[in-house]
Amino acid sequence: MPRGAPLGRRPVTQPIGVRAFVGLGSNCETAESMLAAARAAIGALPGMRCGAASPIYRTEPQGYADQPWFFNQVLEVFPAAEWRPCSLVDALLDIEAKLGRVRSPNPALRFGPRVIDADLLLFGAERSDEAHCIVPHPRLVERAFALRPLLDVAPEVLVNGRPLAWWLARLDCRVEGDRIFQ
Repeated sequence: MPRGAPLGRRPVTQPIGVRAFVGLGSNCETAESMLAAARAAIGALPGMRCGAASPIYRTEPQGYADQPWFFNQVLEVFPAAEWRPCSLVDALLDIEAKLGRVRSPNPALRFGPRVIDADLLLFGAERSDEAHCIVPHPRLVERAFALRPLLDVAPEVLVNGRPLAWWLARLDCRVEGDRIFQ
């Protein structure tokens, strides 16, 4: 019991609220510092508290192979009650832009090089089908670079009623130290 608490009474604790997860990625020359800048910017959002951060994994590019490997990480966040999935996606897009992300109009480069990528993977048990805000992330269960670090920070989490490890086991991938091949 904390000092100063009256005897016989338990301290009041605030409910944790929603637990969300953000996937971060970068494959620029300063990728690790970009991940750190994104974590700091997310933590500076009003009413946002950062929790655990996964280890950083180096991952093979997907969809557009002619580019450097990515550095990927998952960040656990605890948004205040006023946050909704779409408002968090909007804030993440704003952070990407402030950190220098420019989205190519060329569809062939959709999965091309980027200075930073910040994707909302999960927002508690909430679901959203809005075009710019699909939660759970629409490709989460297809991506070892998101599932493996998410498993590090939240092994108990279910996606579509299944454990993360179940989804990861279904992918043609392998993890060697801090590298993910898929």
